[in-house]
Amino acid sequence: MTGTWRERAVSADEAVAFVQSGMRLFVHGAAATPTVLLEALARRTDLEDVRLYHLHTEGPAPFAEPEQAARLRSVSLFIGRPVRQAVDEGRADVVPIFLSDIPALFRAGQVRLDAAFVSLSPPDRHGLCTLGTSVDAARAAVDTAARVVGVINARMPRTHGDTIVPIDRLDAFVLADTALHEHRCPDESDVDARIGELVAGLIEDGSTLQMGIGTIPDAVLRRLGNKHDLGVHTEMFSDGIIDLVLNGVITNRCKRIHPNRIVTSFVSGTRRLFDFVDDNPRVEFHGCDWTNDTAIIRRNPKVVAINSAIEIDLTGQVCADSIGHRIYSGIGGQMDFIRGAALSPGGRPIIALPSTARNGTVSRIVSTLRPGAGVVTTRGHVHWVVTEYGAVNLHGLTLRRRAEALISIAHPDFRAELRREVAAIRHF
Repeated sequence: MTGTWRERAVSADEAVAFVQSGMRLFVHGAAATPTVLLEALARRTDLEDVRLYHLHTEGPAPFAEPEQAARLRSVSLFIGRPVRQAVDEGRADVVPIFLSDIPALFRAGQVRLDAAFVSLSPPDRHGLCTLGTSVDAARAAVDTAARVVGVINARMPRTHGDTIVPIDRLDAFVLADTALHEHRCPDESDVDARIGELVAGLIEDGSTLQMGIGTIPDAVLRRLGNKHDLGVHTEMFSDGIIDLVLNGVITNRCKRIHPNRIVTSFVSGTRRLFDFVDDNPRVEFHGCDWTNDTAIIRRNPKVVAINSAIEIDLTGQVCADSIGHRIYSGIGGQMDFIRGAALSPGGRPIIALPSTARNGTVSRIVSTLRPGAGVVTTRGHVHWVVTEYGAVNLHGLTLRRRAEALISIAHPDFRAELRREVAAIRHF
């Protein structure tokens, strides 16, 4: 097989030549975004109403440019920076959905995919490629799409778990030797550092971690060096866990689901991260319908789910996907893991956020969510809330006590105003 499979490679323009108007395509996301195929697709001027279903993508998004409005239509299942403007301007669509529910859209045929565009690691001697850095919904897309078109990238890590794609499954593929899309977080602020300290204090030895990407998750991870036998079962992770693994803090010994293994759906970070997961049997990638299944999450002990928010009201309603009516990201896996952690023996669901936004001029703890704000985590699901001013557990508290607890961790500049507003609303 080696020495012959490369002969089947075609150009990117040839690989997308089959696309017809009205088709539905899946696009691999994050570090695995198949940019060369998207660029070739954007060069097609003979298409109309081709819909591209995707999670957040990285790198250029030529399919979301204004001149493509009639030809290519982005449909975000979770919004990333490259398509945010197109969504704001009404040139792209958004599907609000739990991350765990996305694969079923494809498997049940609610969204019938004409093709899946994916990035793959080169085939091994058995002719098996892998989905590399992102399995998430790509697993279901590859399994159900009428066609699969691949970018076989020499730099895509070969990953373990439910990642295999036989090269014979590909209807066409392009060869590449290009750097994966990297995501680098900015340096932590003093606020991030304080939140990291408080959240780290809630994590016990033997806990199973779920965390996202960003300065707060990284700040937490930097402060876990004195913990023991931590595990990871998450929808995604970044560079922050690598040193904890190398230093023996993350061992995964205490997990009940896939013990001794890090379990994830995708990764996003730098080349160091991609090298870490490359052919690493201690890291398993699975579809997001499996990693984010609450029935699976809850079976691990002491699940600590660390998620963020845009704002939270004084009853505990968490907005994490929009700024008023403006959709900013997506529902993602927050609810999957908040509920899974709550049901886990000794688990701790955590919403961690700075107390203010816009350089301290706006409180993120509010008496009433902005008009149009989406409630991702309900007041019935929320437990721990952490800002740089403290950590409070809202579970089991009355509305009055919830308001008092949240005001206590709001920025001091806004506490008096919040007390007046909640008194007017609730007559406390």
